[in-house]
Amino acid sequence: MTAADAALSGVGTVSVMGTVIGIGVDAVDVDRLRATLVRRPGMVGRLFTGGEHAYALRAHDPTPRLATRFAAKEATMKALGVGLGSVGFHEVEVVRLGLDAPVLVVHGAAAELAASAGVVRWHLSLTHTDSVAMAFVVAEGRYPASAGATS
Repeated sequence: MTAADAALSGVGTVSVMGTVIGIGVDAVDVDRLRATLVRRPGMVGRLFTGGEHAYALRAHDPTPRLATRFAAKEATMKALGVGLGSVGFHEVEVVRLGLDAPVLVVHGAAAELAASAGVVRWHLSLTHTDSVAMAFVVAEGRYPASAGATS
């Protein structure tokens, strides 16, 4: 099972035993990102995975798609309670398979941080206008077995 398959395994299910480990939100100015990528085209390879870049290139203007993915990376770091640079940008990936909603997949140090924090599932919401891209991320963990237990 790939990381994307594992992330998708919880899609469409209701978790009645989950607890919020962390939340994160981020907004990106689309024109500012566009200007940065024009000045420094190598940044695309440093910030985005090949799959993220390929997905963005399918649009007439790839910048809004890249901006939402960058916002998702920063929102994920916030949900993990770490700052920018604590994990590599390639270690947080937005995956979209077909017409399904995008899912968040973490790799490497980001996956280790998530596991140590008890994250078992990610919830991701992306949106953009012509000028602003936003991402909202919720890291979900298992509800502690001892919480709410009665004797």
